[in-house]
This record gives sequence, C-alpha cells and structure tokens, in this order.
Amino acid sequence: MLVQDYLENSAARHPEKVALVCGEQRFTYSQLDAMANRLANSLRMDGVRRGSFVGIHLHNSLEAVVSIFAVLKADATFVVINRNMKTEKLTSILNNCDAVALLTDQRVLGQVTAEGLMEKVGSLKSIVCCGGSAGSKAENVRVYADVQSIGDARRPVRKGIDLDLACLIYTSGTTGEPKGVMCGHSNIVFVNDSIVSYLKHRQTDVVLSVLPLAFSYGLYQMLATFAVGGTFVLEASFAFPTVVLERMAKERVTGFAGVPTIFSLLLGMDLVAYDLTSLRYLSSAAAALPEEHAKRLRQSFANAELVIMHGLTEVARTMYLPSDQVLARPGSSGIAIPGTELWIESEGGERLGAGEIGELVVRGRHVMRGYWKDTALSAQRFRPGPFAGEQVCYSGDLFRVDEAGYFYFVARKDDIIKSRGEKVAPREVENAIYSLKGVQEAAVIGVPDPMLGQVIKAFVLAPGTGLTSASVIAHCKANLEDYMVPRAVEFVNEFPKTESGKIQKNKLR
Repeated sequence: MLVQDYLENSAARHPEKVALVCGEQRFTYSQLDAMANRLANSLRMDGVRRGSFVGIHLHNSLEAVVSIFAVLKADATFVVINRNMKTEKLTSILNNCDAVALLTDQRVLGQVTAEGLMEKVGSLKSIVCCGGSAGSKAENVRVYADVQSIGDARRPVRKGIDLDLACLIYTSGTTGEPKGVMCGHSNIVFVNDSIVSYLKHRQTDVVLSVLPLAFSYGLYQMLATFAVGGTFVLEASFAFPTVVLERMAKERVTGFAGVPTIFSLLLGMDLVAYDLTSLRYLSSAAAALPEEHAKRLRQSFANAELVIMHGLTEVARTMYLPSDQVLARPGSSGIAIPGTELWIESEGGERLGAGEIGELVVRGRHVMRGYWKDTALSAQRFRPGPFAGEQVCYSGDLFRVDEAGYFYFVARKDDIIKSRGEKVAPREVENAIYSLKGVQEAAVIGVPDPMLGQVIKAFVLAPGTGLTSASVIAHCKANLEDYMVPRAVEFVNEFPKTESGKIQKNKLR
C-alpha cells in the first residue's frame, strides 16, 4: 500500500464521484487521477526519479492536491512548503532537501525569476508554474495548464515500495528553524488508517478543511477522506469565517477539522444563521483545546461529535479523546490511537504510574524515520525502544495519565515555569483565564525575576469584554494557588502564531 493508492483505489471504485470541491469547482476521482498522471509523467520527463525531492509551494488549491499525488506517482518524495513562507526560507528548505523540482505559482515567480530560483538552489532542475504564465522561456520551466492540456494521462509504471519516503514535512515549531521530518509510505498509511478508524470515516462523508496542506493535520484530513471515497472540500483559509460557514451549509458538510484558534472564533459568532445540522463530527488538534471552549462546543454543536486529538509531526497523531468522554474527562487529550502504545517516563528513564508527571513516549508504526540531515537531533527525539530493532519517539511533552488510561497534557518541557521554588504548568493558568466570559485566547509565560527566578505573565485576547488586568488577577487568585497567579496581565489584539495556529510563546515578552 502506497499513499497514492488512496486516490487510485477510489478512482477505480467511484470514478464519477466528486472527490474535491475548491470554490465553485468540482472534480471527480477520475479527473483528479488523470490530472495527477499527466503531471507525474511531465515530472519524470524533467528528470524526477525515485528518491528525488520535489517542493510544492502553493496555496490550498486544486493544483496543490494534484501536485502531491503527481509527485508520489513519479516515485518521488513531496515537500509541501507553506505558501506564506518568504523566498529566503523557501530557498533554505529547497537547498536542505536538495529539491530537483518545484511547483509554485506566478506570484512567486514574479518576485524571483525561475532562473533566479535555480541559481539560489543548485539542485533545482525544473519548475512548474501553476496559474498564469511562468514569465520565462527556459526549457526547464513548465506551465501547469500546458501540462494538463497536452500531457500523457496514462498511469506511470510504479517502481516504489512502502519503505520509500513519501514526504518531508518541515515542522512549524514554536522555536528554532524548521526541521524536515522523514515520513515513509508505511508510516503515513498506518496513521491514516488509524485516523479513519477512530473518526469513523465513511464514503458518504463530506469533510471541509481550512488547514494548510503543508501542515500534517490538513494533509491527513485529505488523505483520510480520499481513503474512503468521500468528498473533500478545501478552503484557502479561515480568514473569512462567514464564507466558510456558508460553504459548510451548502455542501452539507459532515466533518470539520479545526484548531483552537478557529473554534474560539466560531464560538464568538451567531451560528443560528447557518444550517449545520449535517455535521457529524468536529475535530480539534495542533494545540490544547481549552476546557471551557470544549464545553461550549458540545453545547453549540449538540448533534455533532467533538473529537479532541493530540499529535506532533514526528508521529502525526498520538491520542484522541472520544466525544462521549469530552465532558466526563475535562482537560484530557484521550487514549492512544488504534495500533499504538503510549507511556509516561521520568527524566531517569523510569516508567511512571497514574498521577505522575513525565515525558510522553510514543511507540508504533507511525513513528517517523527521523530528521533529514540531522542525525544528532534525530538521536535525541527518536531512541531505541523496549524491544530490539525498534525506535520510539520522545515527544518533548509532559503528561500525566489517570487510572483508566486517559492522558492529560501538562506542558511542553521547555514551557514549564519555575517560580518561588514551584513548577507551574502554563495550561493550568490559561484554563483559569479561559473560564472568564469573552476570553478568546490566552497564553502564559515565565518572565525572569532576580528574587523568584521567574514570575508569571499572562497575555489575553478578549475584545469588547471590559476585562482589566486587576479583574483577571483577582479571578486567578480565587481559582488558583498563590504561586500560580500572574504577576502581570497584558491585553493583545492578536498573537504571533505558526502557520498551524500555535501561539509562538517565544515571541511574547
């Protein structure tokens, strides 16, 4: 089983079924498969081979979806790079993975010519421009529309096996430079099938995603939908929430994938104006969903299941919380996804029991291959497992587990605040702040203090509420231990975030 089989198998079973909706455009499985074949054959003609890396630098679009499957059909490895990434970082990633081809758009090629890109990235041999003219007459520059009008739609002969790399996903990370996580076909197929299982995906599903395909959460929403022959509704972003809600109602969407930031915005809207009765599930990942928001989502979408998930790029998913446990186990991130094993470990390597806090360790076939060209960092994150010949992933996340086996996120190891000799998990303070009416987002950090080591500072987004620093601090005093109460509160109009929606706490001061 290879990743492209999700498209090819559904094209064989349901050739005329709508697979993808982009804006007002609709494409069947047979159309998508043929488009991917044409592009794959063109890439092969330009020298893309098994083991080659191909960059995809496009907004959520038909061309982005086709490009992912075309690269796989060419037996190569795709590298989806967030379209908002600037040229300097784009070229850095392309150089890091020795990309031989790039699929991008006219806007990028208007800022830096195809020839200029090839000069900056020595390994780059061909470029495909998606949308408009490439603005270059170079022999190794193609126009996507031309490829689709004259290309060979026959399926390329397959040479790859499931041990081959399917993609490099560069982690968004809240600190440091992006790292390329090596994802094999077997890794992706395993975790995708697990997601299909616990989200109960079915052929009749219509799944809408506003998440970038460069982000593993968005990528797996697409793959899971195609795996069962469902319909995938791809939006460019959540920049215009009313447009997205109208699309959900029009397409009778059954599944919606979001991040806490998106759900915070939804909860501030008048949802009565939209017919969302077709929704079967909502899923939340990327960052911890505040307990208060989880309660309100269950109330606002009473007929839909809410599935909370935890994951990291290095394994895609670790756990999920079934909808019937969201209110019963507030704050829990859930249980291990099917086919995997999780445990909590102390700094000394000892497995910890219920109620104890330690680092989450992940075991399963979804543990990726490591970081591209970084053996030292790979050795820190991916270590030998309990049985010979395997590796497990040390997540860098602190968790505790209850007697029933449900896990609770505490903090990133690097986020723990040490104040007055006590360790403070930012999420506990943030949850207390979220219980204040009207708080959309909150983030808590430690600020250096010569006497206490660190003091707690809270950043709050709560437009139009009338909240003050004094009222937030008073609320925290009434609900938290003294050492957990923020010393200062700053109100913000927006938070710095990664492309996956995580608040970048390293940029808060």
